[in-house]
Amino acid sequence: MKTIRRLIYVEALKAVAFVTLGFLSLFFFFDFVDELQSIGKPESLAYGPAQALVYVTLLIPSHLYELLPITVLIGCIFVMARLAQSSEYTILRTSGLGPWRALRTLLLLGVGFVFLTFAIGDYIAPASERTGQLLKSRYQGTFSLVGNTGAWLKEKRGDVSYAVNVLSISRDGSLRNARIFEFDEKGYVRKQLLATSARILEDRWVLSDVELQDYDTRSDANKAHILTSRVPEIEWPTTLTAEMVSVALLRPDRMSTIDLFDYISHLEANGQTAQRYEIQFWRKVFYPLSCLVMVVLALPFAYLHFRQTGITTYVFGGVMIGISFFLLNNVFGYLGNLSNWSPWLTAAAPGLIYSVMSLAAFSWLVLRR
Repeated sequence: MKTIRRLIYVEALKAVAFVTLGFLSLFFFFDFVDELQSIGKPESLAYGPAQALVYVTLLIPSHLYELLPITVLIGCIFVMARLAQSSEYTILRTSGLGPWRALRTLLLLGVGFVFLTFAIGDYIAPASERTGQLLKSRYQGTFSLVGNTGAWLKEKRGDVSYAVNVLSISRDGSLRNARIFEFDEKGYVRKQLLATSARILEDRWVLSDVELQDYDTRSDANKAHILTSRVPEIEWPTTLTAEMVSVALLRPDRMSTIDLFDYISHLEANGQTAQRYEIQFWRKVFYPLSCLVMVVLALPFAYLHFRQTGITTYVFGGVMIGISFFLLNNVFGYLGNLSNWSPWLTAAAPGLIYSVMSLAAFSWLVLRR
């Protein structure tokens, strides 16, 4: 069995590596072509082809995380179909490689891909993409933006609540155009702070060039007024850390599992909806497990006969199955967010559907035939 496992594992790893390299090369080319429009602009003369190549290279881990389940499926289908076509798998079956033993062998291989996918998606890809964005903003002289209104955060301390708006993050990590709205116990705006820049320390923000607006509405309605003053620098105590702001400015699918969990806890503690982030959190949990589904789905291809149909047709079928899984995963994410479905069920549904498909194919083609 050691020799059989070595044969299957080596062939599968080579096939998966080859398919992954092909897909990554394609994405690398598309990303670089997309970056060509940013090269040589008057406001970003320092951003040249070399910087664009480095930035596109730093995006590779994110693409690798998204592609691994698909490439695992295509690579394993190719290996299983090729072994069946050359009658090698028939020899392995007569040597004692039964269906359940073959399934355990492939599941062990799938576990390795699960850990690899989790490590890339949770540690390497977020750090790599964050580095790439900082590098790009450094050479382009621009700032990281989130839409037209920036990122919004909320904090509550006793009866007083705060709404914080951050338009962008500069190259040195400081915040630009930070606005802080303070609400009283009745929900009325009591104070507004508009800072040109802000630095995040451990338990406070240091706001620079601040316009302070006090809303005096407690007196007679006819005498209500706004007191405006300017302060060079002011310290604002808060529990909002730099990690929370970074999470709010990043796409949810580019965050690590721990960052997502902490941010979800922060949103729930402040009475904010966390549906979108909860779906992404459970997708982070279930997405690596889809590698197990893919290797099970590839096993029935070893029991097919290739006398009339070539191996290319089955490999193409594997490509279409992988693409359909990727599309279904994204569609369920959007539908779950719009329809307010249970986050864990929304994230697990594509994997469950393809698990049923793979087990049905294994039962019908392998066990019954």
